Parts: sequence; structure tokens; C-alpha cells
Amino acid sequence: MPRLILVRHGQSQWNLENRFTGWWDVDLTEKGEAEARAAGALLKDKGILPDVAFTSFQSRAIKTLHYALEAAGILWIPETKDWRLNERHYGGLTGLDKAETAAKHGDDQVKIWRRSFDIPPPVLESGSEFDLAADERYAGIPIPNTESLKDTIARVLPYYEGSIVPHLKAGATVLVAAHGNSLRALVKHLSNISDDEITGLEIPTGQPIVYDLEDDLAVQDRYYLSER
Repeated sequence: MPRLILVRHGQSQWNLENRFTGWWDVDLTEKGEAEARAAGALLKDKGILPDVAFTSFQSRAIKTLHYALEAAGILWIPETKDWRLNERHYGGLTGLDKAETAAKHGDDQVKIWRRSFDIPPPVLESGSEFDLAADERYAGIPIPNTESLKDTIARVLPYYEGSIVPHLKAGATVLVAAHGNSLRALVKHLSNISDDEITGLEIPTGQPIVYDLEDDLAVQDRYYLSER
């Protein structure tokens, strides 16, 4: 039976500081590392171990994957990293304190930037301290200067269909360690959630979400592993 496991990275330093992170590379906190290890221990305890893994180009997701696989005793399984599993790009909001941004622009405007389906934040100006143009991991990659959730879905789903689905169709158990919004894209697709409803979906850090799938990849069941 094909099975897909989704894990949002553990708490990052900017999660802790309540700052917009997006594509900026921020490390895990000690709590985030512990969350990742706990996710892997839970996979091992429940006997749901992936055959192959996917993650983004961002350290917090990569480290979450590695800590989880180590705790599960399967650090050796094949893994693939791809920028299309990166977090949503928060544009000009990158690095800003969320509360201070709300005080400056108003709660309603910030809510639109954070939670609307197709309205992106202001663009990140070229040459900003958070400009990734010189980051060698993105050489040759069309780095966005801002993204809505709709934009994020537009890059995540083709990657899922082209690179992850073939493993699922072969009957594999696949682990994806990624980010709140890249995982929202997958949950929206798999659970057929509307544009309006998906923006309110919260995905907790370090909590494996399991999709049990039919051979044709129809969803048989979806659950948090900690609840089974």
C-alpha cells in the first residue's frame, strides 16, 4: 500500500522570534531539533518507516529530515533535495517581526499578505540583505521576489506529480520533510481542500501527517501519527 508521510520542519530560530522567514535559511532551535528527533522516534515506534525521502534546499527542513531519519535508524535511505519544496517566498516581509509589521501596516493588511490565497506580499527589492541572487544553491534557478500560496502550489504540485508520485505508484512509503506552505500545497491537493479553507489550515512543526493511499493514489485515510 502506498503511503505518504508529511513532516513540517521543527521550530526554527525565526519561528521562535516570530519573524517572516520564507526562503531565508534559518537554523533549527534546540526545541526544533528535539521535535525532529521525536518525529523519527514515533515513525520507528509505529513501524511506519519510509523507503525514500524528499526535502527542500533549506537547512531547517534538511536537518529535520536527517534528525528524524537518524532517530528512526534509517539515515541511509535515498533522499532528494529540490528548491520546489522550499517555503513560500515572503518577499519584502522577509526578516520582519510579525507583530511590528501588523502595528505598522494594520492587522487586516498583514492577514491578507499571510493568509490570502492569491495575493502576494510586497516584492523583495534587488540588493536587499535577504536577496538570494548570490546564493550558489540557487544558481540557474528562477528565484521569486515574492509568492502567494497559489504561486507556491504552482511549483510544488508539478514536482510532486513528476518526482514523488512515481515512487508512490511503485508502492513505496515516502517521507517529505518541508515547510508550512509547501506542505499546505500537498494537503490541499490530496484532501481536496478549497482555496478559501486551505489558508486557515495550520500544520504543526514536527508532527508526522500520514496519508494511506490506494494503488491508484486515492486517499484511504489521513491522520496525525501521534493520534494512532
